[in-house]
Amino acid sequence: MHFLLTGGTGFIGQRLARRIIERGDTLTVLVRSTSKRGPLEALGVRFAEGDLLTGQGLTEAVAGVDCVLHLAGVTKARTEEGYFQGNAEGTRRLARALAALPKPPRLVFCSSLAAAGPSVPGQPRREEETPAPVSRYGRSKLGGEAAVREFSDRVPSVIVRPPIVYGPGDQEFLPALLPMARLGLVLKSGFGPKHYSLIHVDDLCTALLAAAERGQTLRQDAPEAGVYMVSDGSEYRWEDFCVTLAEALGRAPPTVLPVPEAISYVVGLGSELAARVRGTIPMLSRDKVREMRCAAWTCSTERATKELGFTPVIPLAQGLQSALAAPK
Repeated sequence: MHFLLTGGTGFIGQRLARRIIERGDTLTVLVRSTSKRGPLEALGVRFAEGDLLTGQGLTEAVAGVDCVLHLAGVTKARTEEGYFQGNAEGTRRLARALAALPKPPRLVFCSSLAAAGPSVPGQPRREEETPAPVSRYGRSKLGGEAAVREFSDRVPSVIVRPPIVYGPGDQEFLPALLPMARLGLVLKSGFGPKHYSLIHVDDLCTALLAAAERGQTLRQDAPEAGVYMVSDGSEYRWEDFCVTLAEALGRAPPTVLPVPEAISYVVGLGSELAARVRGTIPMLSRDKVREMRCAAWTCSTERATKELGFTPVIPLAQGLQSALAAPK
């Protein structure tokens, strides 16, 4: 099978590219002229220059491929427009380019649980529930899903919604927590219990390839068809996750310190202002705090198990150890 991969230079994309090459498939990675290609060049992948923000090069990049794995997106932006340009409009340009082909390939869009919105503790999110995102990021990913649906009558499309993704090469989630875990003091937004689903990057790659091979495609008459939630199948309290991370580091269980949500909001605002002075985009922002305030971000994998044959194989403790042991 000939795949086209967007977001191939990112955390998930590099792991997925390696998996595709190891399977013996052909892979083309969509890159910009300024993209760092080193790790991908070592795999022997092909490259196609194109830009999802302008549409330049997309027509040439999508020609002759069997399946497009769309991972490219924006996880940090200063404005709502920044999120939507990267996650919704970029996806729309890609889907439009596919729809213009005489025989469009399958499109697998890696969305996010944030597009569906938070869950109720003890009631994991399911695909048939009406999406209710609480953040700019979540709304922009849902906008990307809407863009895929717009062309789904011509482009056979599948949507995959992972929760928190971690593993070797993670540059955001674990790196933000490790200093606190090593110190033995980890913060939590709010005083109530918080519950999360997670997935190791390699299990997510398995799910994405399963969606490419045998996922049902989107249908106008059934909004939940062709949409798959995936996770490692477990639900974690924040405190339990922090203990498991400390164990992977060889440290004692940390103290988890609840922080009033009002203070979390102020910290997020301060982080934004400091980043603006430095000319950067912060990982912690008021948008991220809106997600942190929710009591649960969990999802059911029942549909992915039934229709994709998806079975996660990497438990949290093993996954954290592999992430920590990976070369930096």
